[in-house]
Amino acid sequence: MLDVNYIRENIELVKKKVSLKNYDPDLVDKLLDIDEKRRTLLTEVDGLRQQRNIAAKDRDMKQGKEVKTKLEELEPKLKKAEEEFKYYLVQIPNLPADDVPIGKGEEDNKVLREVGDKPDFNFTPKDHLELAEKLDIIDFEAGAEVSGSGFYYLKNEGAMLEIALVHYALDFLRAKGFIPIITPDLAREKYYLGTGYLPKGPEAQIYQIEGTDLGLIATAEITMAGYHSGQTLDSKDLPKKYAAYSHCFRMEAGSYGKYSKGLYRVHQFSKVEMFSFCKPSESDELHEEFLKNEEEFFESLGIPFRVVEMCTGDLGAQASKKYDLEAWMPGRGDYGEVTSTSNTTDYQSRNLGIKFKNGDQSDFMHTLNGTMMASSRTPIAIIENFQQADGSVKIPEVLQKYTGFSEIHSK
Repeated sequence: MLDVNYIRENIELVKKKVSLKNYDPDLVDKLLDIDEKRRTLLTEVDGLRQQRNIAAKDRDMKQGKEVKTKLEELEPKLKKAEEEFKYYLVQIPNLPADDVPIGKGEEDNKVLREVGDKPDFNFTPKDHLELAEKLDIIDFEAGAEVSGSGFYYLKNEGAMLEIALVHYALDFLRAKGFIPIITPDLAREKYYLGTGYLPKGPEAQIYQIEGTDLGLIATAEITMAGYHSGQTLDSKDLPKKYAAYSHCFRMEAGSYGKYSKGLYRVHQFSKVEMFSFCKPSESDELHEEFLKNEEEFFESLGIPFRVVEMCTGDLGAQASKKYDLEAWMPGRGDYGEVTSTSNTTDYQSRNLGIKFKNGDQSDFMHTLNGTMMASSRTPIAIIENFQQADGSVKIPEVLQKYTGFSEIHSK
């Protein structure tokens, strides 16, 4: 969440930047209106509580009874105002950085560069779904029968490919000083709300567990942000950089068109996620480092891709600045997102009380996240870019020591 003091002092700027993210600027007015009512009530209630203490000390029963009656009227109003204040504060997104391209949506994102050569096939390339079914490495029918549409079984070399990618991604990041960590797949409500993942509304992704305050995580970003929740770290120990492995569960409600078939948009997958806690002065440089790591990783796999900077209208609630890597996917004859990396500044740490010692005071940290490898979309790029005329698929050289094989052939 944003600092309410900053909002009070920069009303028009906040409303302008909220609008650039395609959010309703009236949210700011509603927040400030309830904030004023809340503060007025808080002053009144605090004053009455002081009078109650004085009356108790002086054994003034008449005064104590009058104060009690007034408090019984005002305290529920204060509680309601506090709840409304928190509701509207959470609804206001993180503000886009000043250098983010202005735009309404995906069509206004900025392509920064293209890396790698697209494969030149002397045959008509197939999409990953057709290839995988013939190679007997994915079973969507069984997944749909057992768990529902959007779930699947990985089999044979498909299972080994996912394990190889996870192992390689963790080795890759560990060599760069990241701490490998495996997170829980469930998180309490305060953590998925605290990171900006709302369980309801058009951007809802969280599967909630009925009868509990738990939800299945959409990304390890949620559990990693919670890892140092409520803590104050020493600045000399920063930045903290983690390579987090988890399963991810996403509702993916709605229609996403022809490019959502197969592995591209599923309800469950595995992911290796970069996550960092750092001082505000370090976050811009770390964000560029995360992007560089993603580029190096996909270059090492030999997958052609492009780097895209998200415009203001395509940032989502949490990010102040965001980059995507889009891999070339021959089956669709177009690029498709495979990673993203976001600087969420102090938006999450303010929600979760994550601070660092800054001399004699404590300040909120910045948090950053970045996908190293998602086990759904990375295999799409491998299967489609390394397919052969006979329907087999070659394995990128850097993965072969992890897979134990160099090609996948039909059974």
